[in-house]
Amino acid sequence: MIEHIIALSREAGAAIMQVYNGDKPLELNQKQDDSPVTAADLAAHRVIAAGLQALAPDIPLLSEEDPPDWSLRQHWRRFWLVDPLDGTKEFLRRNGEFTVNIALIEDGKPVLGVVYAPVTDRLYAAADGKAWRIDENGERQAIEVKEARPPLVVVSRSHGNNAEPQDYLAHLGEHQTVTIGSSLKFCLVAEGKAQLYPRFGPTSVWDTAAGHAVAMAAGRPGQ
Repeated sequence: MIEHIIALSREAGAAIMQVYNGDKPLELNQKQDDSPVTAADLAAHRVIAAGLQALAPDIPLLSEEDPPDWSLRQHWRRFWLVDPLDGTKEFLRRNGEFTVNIALIEDGKPVLGVVYAPVTDRLYAAADGKAWRIDENGERQAIEVKEARPPLVVVSRSHGNNAEPQDYLAHLGEHQTVTIGSSLKFCLVAEGKAQLYPRFGPTSVWDTAAGHAVAMAAGRPGQ
């Protein structure tokens, strides 16, 4: 199944890039929570929803762009959890730090995940307790977390200047920081290029599921 999800994430990424490159209109709007949504978010959602329905019609879908009511999904034991375009603010800033996130949840845990960055064509995947990266040249490489002293701390590009992360860093001791957007933060930790990603503000399950799957699998070296 993971190979189908990898292919589907790339298809969604291609839909996003049509808007990013100006081939299709941006159509920027605001959601009820004041977060931005674009034609790229919605196009990626449609690609993923159709692909998952064809692949596994018996598994329900929770997507940021069309979340079922809690009353419908509160008892789901197995479902897809998707952020079709994680990092819409980074998309609008045109810095390339946005991703397609697809995860499979079983009994509250992400057991499969893909994080795909369309601009760099870099993809991170996790399944069966293993995690790997696929570079733009198609080369696959197993990844695992690594300790480092001083640790490299990943700071959110959109939230890193808030009081809580700054206070955390002030009490952490010697460290270095790197700033990046979207679920790429999880992936830097998973491949051992960073050691910590502190997050204190509110977040949503679709923001973390796929990256969580990759980071958990990468935290089991040798398996």
